[in-house]
Amino acid sequence: MSVYVIDFSGEPDEVSERRLADLPDRVVDGDPHHVTKMRHTSPDGSFLAGTWTSTPGKWHAFTDRDEFCFIVSGHVQLIAEDGHVQDFRTGDAFVIPNGFRGYWNVLETTTKHFVIRDYAAG
Repeated sequence: MSVYVIDFSGEPDEVSERRLADLPDRVVDGDPHHVTKMRHTSPDGSFLAGTWTSTPGKWHAFTDRDEFCFIVSGHVQLIAEDGHVQDFRTGDAFVIPNGFRGYWNVLETTTKHFVIRDYAAG
């Protein structure tokens, strides 16, 4: 089996759409809709990479993962449980470490590239 470098400009392996409000108790404000273009998933499902777009809204951040993000376009806030707010805009990159508890707050439609190590998978 050959292994190739993942090119984010190519066609995604899979495209999914969801209304986040369909996940019980997740959304805090708004009605965010997500489109996810998966570029890579490891055989055990624990390592993921892709491109994600969300409309405005605020929700509880997912846990049990490390996530690297690069904001392609838009404006988001990550709000920790203690109220500490960090703003990220087009061109910014950041890591959300496993153990972060708080919220995503998408202020304007945002697209990001992401790489996730999912500890709940596999």
